[in-house]
This record gives sequence, C-alpha cells and structure tokens, in this order.
Amino acid sequence: MAWRILSREGEVWHVQPAAERRANQATWQLMFSFREHAEHRSRAIWASYPLESSSKSSLFIQAERISDEALHEVLSRHLV
Repeated sequence: MAWRILSREGEVWHVQPAAERRANQATWQLMFSFREHAEHRSRAIWASYPLESSSKSSLFIQAERISDEALHEVLSRHLV
C-alpha cells in the first residue's frame, strides 16, 4: 500500500503502512504511521493493526485491502 490521505474533522492525515517484527517472534505485525499535515504543527501517531504474517510482502498486500473507514477507526482510537 502506498500512502493514503485521510481527512478527519478538518485535519489531513497521511497514512503509511509499516511492518514490525519483535524480538523472538517469527511473524510481522502490521503498523500504521499517521502523520498530520498541518501548517503550524505536525503530529505523528504509530498504531498497530491486528494483522500478522510470516511474510512482509503478504502483510503489505493485505494492508492494501483495508478500507479508509477502518483506518479512520484506528486513528480515532488514538486521538481520544
């Protein structure tokens, strides 16, 4: 998934997937980087998503299928 752009309550967020593999684990965990695009401030939020795979490329293919609505939900949970 290349980056996506989400709009939420007048804020513009750039969303990019990442894969993280923690020590002593064989699977990759899907993460999202949400970066606010604002003139006078910038915020970044890292959020995990409940998808794992032994293959990074398969994880990114699955990330392509995640809806914008699902990404809005993840972002909303981290902004509260």
